[in-house]
Parts: sequence; structure tokens; C-alpha cells
Amino acid sequence: MLLGECSSTSRLLEALCGKRRVVVSAMKLPCSFYCSLWFLLLLGAASLLLLVHLQGLSDMLQQQTPGAKFMVAPRWPIQKDQPSDSAVFEGINLGGGFHGAPGEEIASNPSLPSPSPRQPPSLQWLPHPSTPTSGDQQPESPRPPVTKRHRKLLLKSGSVIPSGAPPGEEDRKLQSMAHTQVSRHHLLREVCTKYQPGVTEHPISSRQVSRVYVEDRSGLLYCEVPKAGCSNWKRVLMVLGGSATSTHGIAHDDAHYANQLRRLDTYSQAGVAERLRSYTKVLFVREPFERLVSAFRDKFESPNSYYHPVFGRPIISRYRANASLSALRTGAGVTFREFVQYLLDVRRPVGMDIHWTPVSQLCSPCLLHYDFIGKFESLKEEANFLLRSIGAPSNLTFPDFKDRNPKAERTSYTITQRYFEQLNTTERQRAYDFYYMDYLMFKYPKPYKDLY
Repeated sequence: MLLGECSSTSRLLEALCGKRRVVVSAMKLPCSFYCSLWFLLLLGAASLLLLVHLQGLSDMLQQQTPGAKFMVAPRWPIQKDQPSDSAVFEGINLGGGFHGAPGEEIASNPSLPSPSPRQPPSLQWLPHPSTPTSGDQQPESPRPPVTKRHRKLLLKSGSVIPSGAPPGEEDRKLQSMAHTQVSRHHLLREVCTKYQPGVTEHPISSRQVSRVYVEDRSGLLYCEVPKAGCSNWKRVLMVLGGSATSTHGIAHDDAHYANQLRRLDTYSQAGVAERLRSYTKVLFVREPFERLVSAFRDKFESPNSYYHPVFGRPIISRYRANASLSALRTGAGVTFREFVQYLLDVRRPVGMDIHWTPVSQLCSPCLLHYDFIGKFESLKEEANFLLRSIGAPSNLTFPDFKDRNPKAERTSYTITQRYFEQLNTTERQRAYDFYYMDYLMFKYPKPYKDLY
């Protein structure tokens, strides 16, 4: 009986404990539910804060120029079919160029990002692709105002604005500089989009940056275009780099063969990518026919121990009937017409040379996003403005002396015409076709009316 009572008591206790466990479980369930709900609320609040932070970061990054990786070319934003005729400024880091060469329209066209040394480009002009040229004689659209950031950077070039300039002239000058660069960049983008679509998707090879010289202290990349002021540019780079104290004490051969300058293709892939991303990339060009004549006069009309035997002898041998033994032996006396015949021959007896290679091939302007496009026709003032803009020493100015064949007159439009008169219409047309992309990219007018 006692055992029966114990058994009954035990069953009663188990029943009571079971009810307690049910109650406890019932109490725990809402607690865990509320904890989960509270956790979800905290997670949602944290996500909202993160979204706000990322949005602010995105807004900041949108003002920076997209970086260029070494193995993939930088992408250029291309806008199409916009109704406005004016260029759209999102900002400027470097500030742009001067009024261009004779025959160049100063209209709104695009983009001059400009990196300060060792820093990524911070702001970028975004172009408007449907901008008219001044040659269209359309009413000038209102130009964007010069911002404070504009003014600070542009006014670094004190030599650009004459002292004592009337009020308002300064702003007009700054606007002219900015819009000239905008125009040049915009035109280049349009031409590249039309004639070399998808080129920025291709890897950048070492050959395509082999003519780009590096000045690390100033964060400058300069693509060498022979017969467009490259000797004096190398002198300037030597002074900027500290290997010379003055441009005037540097001989021509020293500027080319003892300049201690590195080319971009000598760096590692990471080094190339970083410099393309963060340095100011500079290109100066020249009217193509004038540049060709200048190269011919320099290399073939003056004594030259390299170009006469290497180029002159095969040119004379191929294109001159009844050539004398002296001419065949020395290679001296190549005529301009023989030189052009060699240039246009698909089976040249000797290869090409950088002095007459088109800029579109030499510096790959559709692949490398140049921040500053200057012109030989206004070389000194544009180069000096650029030097002030990158923070070069105030006493460093671009030299304009001619130390190679100094007694010879500089190749001009008139001299160029005289040489091309030696060619017939077909030869002139073929020479124009050879440099056609340079004429298009840099907006040089046709040198002859009968060219198409």
C-alpha cells in the first residue's frame, strides 16, 4: 500500500512538472520571438546606415576619373544624340589649353581630366558630342561659368593672363583655354568612336606606350611626337626631373641620348597601370603635312650619318632611274617626291620611322586617355600654361630655340606648300589619305581644296 501511495505521488509530481515545463516553454517562445524581431530591426537600421554611407561614397567616386588598368584600356564615356549645343562641365582639375592653331575652331567639345602628381584625376569635363564648330557659323551658345576650382587651377599659370588686363578679359581667357581643350577632346572621342569602336576593350601593349616619357616628380607622361617640339619637351622633363638646372644648357644630342628619362614601357605592369591612372598625360601634335616636310628637311637635306645610308640609299635605289654610283653609295640627295613614293609604298624597301609615323599610330590617342592635347602652332603658350598648371617652378618656361640646323628657316605653311607642289594630284591625295586620321582627330583643315 505504501508503494502504491508512492507511485501515486510520483505520478502527481510528474504531472505537475510536465505542466511547469509547458508553462516555461510557453513563456520562452514569445521571448525568443521578440529577440528575433529586435535583431531584425537592428539589422534593418544598420543596413539603412550602410546604404546612406555607400551612397555618399558613390557620389564622391563619381567625380573621379575612371582608372586605367595596364591590361585594359580606360573607357571613355560617350554620350550621343543630345539636343544641347554647349559643352557640359562637371568640373576641371587641370584647366585646358589656349586658342588653337590657325584654322582650328574654338567651340565646345570635351574632356580634360587632370591628375595632380601621384593622385588619381579628381574631376572630369564631360563633353557634349553634338557641339558645333565655329566654322559652322552658328550662334555661340552660353558658356559655363568658371568655377572657383577652375579659377584656382587655371590661375597657377600666371603668364597666361597679361598683367593689367582689363576686367573681364581674364575670365574670357580662362573660358577660351577651357573650351579649346574641351573641343579637342570631344572631337577626338567622336573620331575614335566612329573609326575605332571598341578599341578601349583591347589590352594595352608595351609598344603602345613605348613613346611615352615619364617624369615622376611632377607626375607627367609625355608622348614624344618628333617634329612637334619633342627636343625642347625632353629638355623640360630633364629640368623637372632634376637632371638639369636649365633648358638652355642642354645640347640637342644630350636631350635625346643622355636625358636619363625613362619610357613608360620600362616599368612593370603595375607601375604602368598606376601611372596611366594618376599622372597627367600630355600630347602635342602638328599639322601633318608640315610635320612631314619638317622631317624630310631635317633628315635628308642636311648631312646625316644615319638617315642617308639607312633610308637614303634604298630610297634612291628603288625610286630613282639611272641613279649615280655616288648617290647609291652615300644615300645623299633624296628628293621630296622620292621620299613620298617611299612613304606610300606598301612594299617599302626600308621600314617606317617615328619622325613621319602618324600620331594616331605613334601615341595611340584612342587607347590612352590624354589629359592635355596641345598644338605645335601655339606650342610655347600652351606648354607654359601646362607647366604652371602642374606646379612647375615659376622660372621654368618652355624654350623656343632651334638648335638643330639653326640657320635653316622653320618649316612653315608656305614652305610646306612649296614642297607639295612637286607632287601630282594623285600623290597629294594619297599622302593626305596616309595622314587622314591625324587630320580628323586633331581638326586640321584640308591643305588643298581638291582633296577628298
